[in-house]
Amino acid sequence: MDPYKRDRNRRRKNPFDQFGFDDDFFNDFFDDRLFDDFRRMAEEMMRMMSQTPPAKPFVHGYKLYVGPDGKPHLEDFGNKPVQSEEGQPSISEEREPLTDVIDCGEAVSVTVEIPGVEKEDIDLNVTEDELEITVDTPQRKYHKIVNLPADVMPKTTKATYKNGVLDVIIQKKELKKDNDKGYKVNID
Repeated sequence: MDPYKRDRNRRRKNPFDQFGFDDDFFNDFFDDRLFDDFRRMAEEMMRMMSQTPPAKPFVHGYKLYVGPDGKPHLEDFGNKPVQSEEGQPSISEEREPLTDVIDCGEAVSVTVEIPGVEKEDIDLNVTEDELEITVDTPQRKYHKIVNLPADVMPKTTKATYKNGVLDVIIQKKELKKDNDKGYKVNID
């Protein structure tokens, strides 16, 4: 016995009955004209795509996060718009990767998504206050300059790359000792 037979046999109320349209009007409209329009649109799109030269890959997105100041920050990543030699807007082949920077107390951790490259293709340059990541291969081009939240010791940088994710950890400069807080000054 079919438990849903009762529901299938019940005639669904047509929301357009109040306007005096009969069921044949909607069946004819949706069966013929609507699907013919979809078919024509699909054929036109296929024709246009076959005549268009292949485009460069394009990636663009946004990262929204709350910073240490408690305020929301919006950061974009992906291909950047540039001006071509003719003055026309164009898209750069170089992508700015999605990046997370975390202040971990004694160190700064930077995580960067750069899929599709080998670790030998990644160039890192670290100064006391920024990290530059560059990848320049025929297939992929990435570039990002990360301003670090604290001064770091570049020679302590450790980096790993696995499954398209680059993790960089850099030790901060020596923190002041507790006894370096200063001293009490008496006022005369």
